[in-house]
Amino acid sequence: MSEMIINTATTARQVLQQQVQAIPEEQFDIQPAGFNNTIRWNVGHMIYWMDKYSPLIFGSPPVIPDTYETLFNSGTKPLDWTFAPPSKEAMVEMLTAQLSRLSELTPEMLGENLLTPFALGPFQFNTFGELLNFILIHEGFHLGTISSQLKVLSSS
Repeated sequence: MSEMIINTATTARQVLQQQVQAIPEEQFDIQPAGFNNTIRWNVGHMIYWMDKYSPLIFGSPPVIPDTYETLFNSGTKPLDWTFAPPSKEAMVEMLTAQLSRLSELTPEMLGENLLTPFALGPFQFNTFGELLNFILIHEGFHLGTISSQLKVLSSS
């Protein structure tokens, strides 16, 4: 079962990476009506949270620039940005690095308990696998949002 989770995580990240590469950068910063963010924000948000969870899963420090937290943390929005966000190319490089990182996971790792349970609102994650599953669900939501934004942009 754990190997399937790793395969799913890898496939999901590959799909995300391919989707992002296919989107023209000029669409990254258009905020369609009805949305409170942009494609760039959604992509950056996924990169930020995968990196934020990395110390818990991989035991290594975050590797993204500190600016990602200011730009892409929950509750942030492009209208509040006071400096330029990363380019599409830089974001694709981060997605690629994170995809590569997933290859370090082993089924045994996913069954291991986190040093301390990770609480997120009413949810608590006790193992690496539980946290990785949450990451996958979270990214699925944001990929769906990006797909919806692209549909709105193509119809206008």
